[in-house]
Amino acid sequence: MRTANALSRFNPVQSGARGMKIVATGLLVAMALVFFAARAFEPAYPGLGYVKAFAEAAMVGGLADWFAVTALFRHPLGLPIPHTAIIPRNKDRIGESLANFLKENFLIPTVVARRMRKLDVAAAAGRFLQTPAGHGTRIRAGASRLIADVFESLDDERLGGIVKGAISTRLRNAEVSPVLGHALASAINEDRHVPMLEATIRWLARALDANEPLIREMVHKKANWALKLAGLDAKLADAIIDGLRKLTTEMSTDPAHPVRVKIEEALVQLANDLQTKPETRDRVEAIKNQLLDNKSVGLWLDTLWQKGRESIIRAARNPDAVLAGKLGEILQSMGGTLEKDARIRAAINQFARRAVVGMAASYGGSIVKLVSETVRGWDARTVTARLESAVGRDLQYIRINGTLVGGLVGLILYVVDKL
Repeated sequence: MRTANALSRFNPVQSGARGMKIVATGLLVAMALVFFAARAFEPAYPGLGYVKAFAEAAMVGGLADWFAVTALFRHPLGLPIPHTAIIPRNKDRIGESLANFLKENFLIPTVVARRMRKLDVAAAAGRFLQTPAGHGTRIRAGASRLIADVFESLDDERLGGIVKGAISTRLRNAEVSPVLGHALASAINEDRHVPMLEATIRWLARALDANEPLIREMVHKKANWALKLAGLDAKLADAIIDGLRKLTTEMSTDPAHPVRVKIEEALVQLANDLQTKPETRDRVEAIKNQLLDNKSVGLWLDTLWQKGRESIIRAARNPDAVLAGKLGEILQSMGGTLEKDARIRAAINQFARRAVVGMAASYGGSIVKLVSETVRGWDARTVTARLESAVGRDLQYIRINGTLVGGLVGLILYVVDKL
């Protein structure tokens, strides 16, 4: 059912295909009736010889074209005649040919680079973003529908695997420690770490209140028998809890508190170590690789991919909604900048060209394999039915034309023979 739904978007049934099939078959039957009638009355009416010649040749032409059209999709009359049922028998080879066509014409880096030089991606994006919501063009509607159909129809598991593999590879190859160090240093220099530090202090205060019974129990267990006998374990627990509560309150209200200053000094040192100290950078890289190998991170990437895919499909199905409201105003302003600023436009076009060429070089083979394996996984009967429906009217016109042209040729040959 999933295959049928996916194919239906790319192979819409031609309207009137069934009616044209009835017409083509009816014309063939009519020629047969005319032939037998003319043959029966020809001795009495010699002029019917012309009619008989036309009908006879029309039957031959119509039957030949019926056989040819039927042989594309199935065995005529169910007979296993050689070189029939061409499409279902060669489905896998057709998929491989399609994949190779995509690779040779679209996914070779040199071809992609040559085609991308002719495209002004930034200007096109600018025009797209400036189109007001509710006044979408046919190009926008068509492009949005195409994007949604592609993301819905491609094998989700394989495509998701390619995307997740690309993200994982990029993260493994990228050294994140200097980036983290630079980001942390910039945050400290601009005091953007202060809200996070104060939120951490408030969280510690709430955690202390929530775990007060646990702290008292721990003090009671650790206290010796003399303290318990004198009832000093409860007072000791009170002192510890009051001291911690006072510490969090003072840290929250006093920016110059010694403990808070020590924490900020440690953050500054960490930012420096992340950028300059090899040991720290090696530890961060080891932690990064351990996280990427963790199954939970793999599940998180799965969720991230699914949400991203669903968001793309929703936005593509309703592009005007994305361009509405304040967000729409921002996007329209960005579109105007893209169209007017040649330097930004050149930079974006260069980035898009390099990104697409890089994707073709890195993942062209995977995309080809995805297309080939997807077609190979389709049910032959479903593919055949969809393809036949997609070109149904044209195929029946071939049969009609074959019947009429065959009849005319037969009539001409009959006339020549009589001369």
